[in-house]
Amino acid sequence: MLLKTIQMKSLNNKIALPFFLILFSSGIAMAQEIIKESVIDTIKTQTSNQKQKIDGVIAKVGDYIILDSDIDKSYLEISSQGGSVKDISRCQMLGKLLEDKLYAHQAIQDSLKVTDSEIKSMMDDRLSYMVEQIGSMDKVIKYYKKSSEEEFKTYFFDVLKEQKLTSEMQNKIVGEVEITPEEVRNFFKSIPATQLPVFGAEMEVAQIVVEPKISEVEKQKVIDKLNQFKIEIREGSSFATKAVLYSQDPGSRATGGFYKMNRKTPFVKEFKDVAFSLAEGEISAPFESDFGFHIIYVEKIKGQDLELRHILLTPTVTEEALKEAKEKIFLIKKRIEDKEITFAEAARKESDEKETRANGGALINPKTQDTRFELTKMDPSLYSQVSNLKEGEISQPLMDEDQSGKKKFKLIVVTNRINEHTADYAKDYTKIKELALKEKQIKAIGKWFDEKIRETYIKIIGEYRDCEYTNNWLKK
Repeated sequence: MLLKTIQMKSLNNKIALPFFLILFSSGIAMAQEIIKESVIDTIKTQTSNQKQKIDGVIAKVGDYIILDSDIDKSYLEISSQGGSVKDISRCQMLGKLLEDKLYAHQAIQDSLKVTDSEIKSMMDDRLSYMVEQIGSMDKVIKYYKKSSEEEFKTYFFDVLKEQKLTSEMQNKIVGEVEITPEEVRNFFKSIPATQLPVFGAEMEVAQIVVEPKISEVEKQKVIDKLNQFKIEIREGSSFATKAVLYSQDPGSRATGGFYKMNRKTPFVKEFKDVAFSLAEGEISAPFESDFGFHIIYVEKIKGQDLELRHILLTPTVTEEALKEAKEKIFLIKKRIEDKEITFAEAARKESDEKETRANGGALINPKTQDTRFELTKMDPSLYSQVSNLKEGEISQPLMDEDQSGKKKFKLIVVTNRINEHTADYAKDYTKIKELALKEKQIKAIGKWFDEKIRETYIKIIGEYRDCEYTNNWLKK
């Protein structure tokens, strides 16, 4: 059942996680190339330890090929990200690469839409990240051992397109899998009592947030400063330079306030509404969001995408405002402790945090979308604030300061502590449903591989034909 199925796939999971981190977080990708049939037998030679190592084609899936050196590059990429490769054999690594190629190949067969403009946008984002991490485009080109920026970009475009095709195909397979309550129940019943999963200690947490009030005088100072920036930019000053010098947005300040976005980009509504109301070359009037006051300059409009720069300024919070906010949070705590009002009622009436106010201050776990936080996976800053609290105990007022310097006060309470325990169907339905869905998705992927391997031209060459694979790549 579940444990057996997951054990069979454990190797691929071990490989898949670091691969995902490499391909989609760091932007440093494996070197995989699409090569036409006419050059499939091209061989490169490398000298290592005074012996010649033949670097030729070792496998082919549809029009995609895998070189022997691709396995070495995969090991290097995993290691460079801190992953362990000691338990991953070359046969197992090849199995993972074969999976990726089959996903990408079938995505093309199924006409999954991946546009060049989408890949170009991905490439721009990855390159910006890599240049920031490595130091310059020349260093990036050298890292990938390419002779020019044009050669590197052509190569990297193909790499990213294959990744995107693979991702789209995986999402299509998994996205079509749904599970019913009856299937969840049957899944749970099928697990022997001795093999029921054990869930770690968890807690449910709520908070009340009080933000210092910003005076209209301080707001107007920021608006006036942004309007002055607009005048100076129209007279010839650089918007990017202004952003580097003055913007209080840590996410874009170093790049001159630059962002690329479309209507699906998860920016706050106020920012998106203004950005998409501007013409190319236009600078907005100052406007307010939860982060402060902005001005936006739209550099380019490319179809549905905007390339823009912005400057964020946050009004100064006076010492008097901080003192008032602190006094308010202490008063709220006293009223709760004196039983004048419950924590949930106080959150609904007094909290300045819109996201939690309606739920009585209850925090939602962003990973699971429920109210439970597993202690071993909790954000370290949150854990440090709640780890010593007993159930129902309210913290002392805490002052938080975000990256932009914005300060706020909060109270935290642990509303429920759940000790480590064996899975219980009624209490742990959400987690059991997630496990059942994962098993069904694994079965769907396994069935998909069985079908597509039979339908697709696959060739494995030389010593790699002696490998034992999870999937039937040799079509025995």
